[in-house]
Amino acid sequence: MISLNETHDVNLTSWVSCANTSDTDFPIQNLPFAVFRTDSEPFRCGVAIGNQILDLKATADVKPFEGKAADALAACAQKNLNPLMELGFEYWSALRLSLSRALRTGSELESQLKPCLITMNKAEFALPCQIRDYTDFYSSIHHAKAVGSLFRPDNPLLPNYKWVPIGYHGRASSIEVSGQTFHRPAGQTKAPDAESPAYGPCKRLDYELEMGIFIGQGNQLGNAIALDKTDQHIFGMCLLNDWSARDIQAWEYQPLGPFLAKSFASTISPWIVTLEALAPFRTGYLRPTEDPQPLPYLSSEENSILGALDIQLEVLLQTPAMKSAQQSMEKLSQSSFKHSYWSVGQMVAHHASNGCNLQSGDLLGTGTQSGPRPEEAGSLLELTKGGKEPLTLTNGEQRTFLQDGDTVIMKGWCEKEGAASIGFGEVAATVLPANLPVKG
Repeated sequence: MISLNETHDVNLTSWVSCANTSDTDFPIQNLPFAVFRTDSEPFRCGVAIGNQILDLKATADVKPFEGKAADALAACAQKNLNPLMELGFEYWSALRLSLSRALRTGSELESQLKPCLITMNKAEFALPCQIRDYTDFYSSIHHAKAVGSLFRPDNPLLPNYKWVPIGYHGRASSIEVSGQTFHRPAGQTKAPDAESPAYGPCKRLDYELEMGIFIGQGNQLGNAIALDKTDQHIFGMCLLNDWSARDIQAWEYQPLGPFLAKSFASTISPWIVTLEALAPFRTGYLRPTEDPQPLPYLSSEENSILGALDIQLEVLLQTPAMKSAQQSMEKLSQSSFKHSYWSVGQMVAHHASNGCNLQSGDLLGTGTQSGPRPEEAGSLLELTKGGKEPLTLTNGEQRTFLQDGDTVIMKGWCEKEGAASIGFGEVAATVLPANLPVKG
């Protein structure tokens, strides 16, 4: 398991002064990765420091590092992060240490690296890597119980849930980066009193508050990944909004699970916060004593002591009326990823337990993250009790599900006494009206 080192020192400051303010997501203790460009230049890799981006292609031209850090930096001179991901943890860690030392107050590299900085608000972001495959889990028991109670009041939690991390194979091609706009999906739905289904725009469009897990170095086909080795295969995490068409989903999901209700759009934040940056915010992975304990391949002392991650997650909404009135976005809910029933390591270990070969750039969704209290729900489906109890916003508008023009914003951050607070930035996307196919 990744341990604390000098890069996590709470007393570190940067010669990039904006990284030293208390309100930044990106202090020197964070150093997340993204892919960006300015104007019409090619996309390239960068690291966030305060409100600036260190252009890693320009930094590589300076040749400031040696050894594995130099090799890792050279990999970052490409159009995306896949080459860096493929190198493995020792290279990621060496690069993080060298970047930390280079950006610290008093660094001898300050004059050489200053020209490599770009103001973040001038940047356009792309997906940080080629997402080769996408799997979505169902790791929040609070979400599973809440949703299950809406559809199966007598049996809300299926019998396998506490034994196995449930997941399904998703669609990678419709994943886009924050700022995405997408058309309201259309599909088949069937009203309870209807004799046959009908085709049309989704009426129960919802968001899902999730974390994304990016695989770095993969495993060979046929080889499992031990639970205590999963840290060596996880490059980092991002925010993920896995949009859902609840009415389409209710009709189509039996017997094989989600399909068109989930494949029309997913949105991720541009910044990947490395697992090493998250090390100070690990916490105990706990299960109720009355619940079955995980099978041996999903259980270890390390996972029990430090398997969970305390990441604060927040959902906000801005409606067209709020935008017109220049009103700020409204907070809908807040929870923590520490409530996840299955840890990040367990999800990765289970995914590879049958010999499935994970690859660099694979994205694993955690599933909707909801906390134990109703106000910590990670979806409108839960907050409105399946649309039966509309939310009333401060401007008087009501929402049961999302309307055209709505923008959903999600934020994530970590804070702890004795550690520097770090953040994920945000993931935002806007719903457009349905774009129905022309009848042939």
